[in-house]
Formats: sequence, structure tokens, C-alpha cells
Amino acid sequence: MEFGIGMFGDNHYDEHGKPLSAGDRLRELIEEIKLMDEVGIEFFGIGEHHRPDYAVSVPEVVLAAAASVTKKIKLGSAVTVLSSSDPVRIYQSFATLDQLSNGRAELMAGRGSFIESFPLYGYDLNNYNELFDEKLDLLLKINQQERITWKGKFRAPLEDQVVLPRAVNNHLDIWVAVGGTPESVVRAATHGLPVVFAIIGGNPAQFKPLFQYYKELYEHFGHDKSKFQVGVHMHSFFGDNSKQMADAYYPVYSAQMTRVGASRGWPPFTRPQYEQGRGKDGAYLFGDAAEAVDKILYLHELFGLTRFSAHMDVGGPSHAMLMKSIEIFGTKIAPQVRAALKKS
Repeated sequence: MEFGIGMFGDNHYDEHGKPLSAGDRLRELIEEIKLMDEVGIEFFGIGEHHRPDYAVSVPEVVLAAAASVTKKIKLGSAVTVLSSSDPVRIYQSFATLDQLSNGRAELMAGRGSFIESFPLYGYDLNNYNELFDEKLDLLLKINQQERITWKGKFRAPLEDQVVLPRAVNNHLDIWVAVGGTPESVVRAATHGLPVVFAIIGGNPAQFKPLFQYYKELYEHFGHDKSKFQVGVHMHSFFGDNSKQMADAYYPVYSAQMTRVGASRGWPPFTRPQYEQGRGKDGAYLFGDAAEAVDKILYLHELFGLTRFSAHMDVGGPSHAMLMKSIEIFGTKIAPQVRAALKKS
């Protein structure tokens, strides 16, 4: 099983209470990715957003900077909002990243949990599903062949066009992120694409039927079983002492959840919700190494995971807090889970 970390580049405040500039947060982010590489984390994913609370709107630029200071870690988006992007340009950007990083680039396509990119880039939200289907189709065709002829509804046609540069080995690793709808599972399985389930609320066990559905469809469509991959993306944060970590991180996390929730008509986020989510049957991975190891092993047994991704900067915890959490994940949690799985 691979261990990854996902971030959105949440903006935060320095030790004096002053908000960091986007540049300061981005430079911190590069230091964090460098540490991930050093402690053996296998994948890093950064999200695309177009809001004041996040510093990253163009993941591939941040990833290109990270490629210059890392050696082994895979670098990808988590996610690229494909519905409001041009698949030609997206492929070129990530193929360039793949060349720069000697084959370490990945692209995770999704529809995103926010809608700001649609009016920003001139797309109609009424076409939300159609846009994603069409653009995924084009992206996959580009990934398969250098010269392409294609016609769709939402983009100018392509007539015998060459898309360059090509990814290393002429193939870019493309994943699909899903939030829990059967339609998204069908789409990924039809194309034989690896899938990551974003479990950010409720009881993770509720997702088991969707995992099973994906596996059944993947096999039904005759895809190579040796290439079957499925992952979980979960809000995560770690400390040496579970209670101290929980107390320190709660104000940061609850503030962000309350801000986002207010825009969606949700009530303020509470400490009981936080503690429930930290439990075995909750959707958060907030605690010490021992708690995290137990929960990841439980999720692996439940779903048959090939990748676990810890979303680690929700709410904008300090750079020091993030560096500590990354270190614990890479040097304690991941090795212990690997050792336990090797014995089983």
C-alpha cells in the first residue's frame, strides 16, 4: 500500500497572528513536500482552488517547483478540476511535469467540491456532468495517442493535431477522485482508471458497497486486474500525544469547517462532531501514531486499499505543526502499517 499526503495550500497565520502572503505559504509548501520525500512518503497531491482561503490555483506550477527539490516522491494534483479546464493544456502541463521529474507526475481528475472555477473560466454549471464526461474522454484519448482528431460539444474540434510534449514512456498516470456517487464509480470503472474515494464525513464503512461496486465493474469491463488500484483520501493530522494534538488542532479545523459550512447552510462545527470523527467509526484520522496505525489497518481490511492519502492542511495549521505531522506520518505511522501488512 502506498502512503500519500494531500493538501490544498490552506492559508494561515504566522506566530504573530499576521496572515501569510500566498508566496510565503507556497514557499512553506515546498519545504513540506521536501520533508515528505525525505521521510519516505510516496505521493503528494495538491488541490486546485480559486478562493481566498487557498494559496494554490495552478497545481502543476507548485508541483514543478517541488520536482526540483525532491527525488522519489510522486507529484500530482488532488484534484484538477477537469470540467473547467482544457484537457489539451492540462495534458501538456502534466507531461512537462513528468519530464521534469523523471516520470513522477500524476494527474487526479475530479469535479471539485467548489464551483468558483466555472464562472471564472466561462462554463455553465448546468453542464456540470456533461463537461466532466466530455473532457475526461478527450484527456484519455490524448494520453493514448500523440496525434488526435476529436470533436465535442464544449470545445473547438481537433483535426489531426499533435499534442506535445509527451509524458515519460508516452503515458501519464491518471486517477479519478470520487465523493461517493454510483455514477462516478461507474465512470472510473468503465475507463479502467484507478479511483480515490474522498471520505470526509460519516462512517467510512458506509462506503464499502461503492468499493465493491467499483471492483465488480472493473472486472466486468475486462480491465487488467494487476493494475487495479483504489485509495482513500481522509482529513488527517498527527501528534506525539493524542489529546494535546486534538486540543491544538481543533480550533484550526473547526474554524475552517464552520466557514465552509456557513456557505452551504450548515450549522457551526462542534467539538462533539470532532471527537466523533476521531473515533474508529469516524471519518477523521486525528491522533497519535498508534491510533493512526490501527485505523489505517482497519480501512485496509475494510476496503482492500492500495493507497492511503492523508489530507493534512485543513484550516491552515502552522508550518511547524505540519512539519511535525508529516514527520510522524512518514517515520512512525507508514513504517508500522507496512510492517503489519507484511506480516499478515
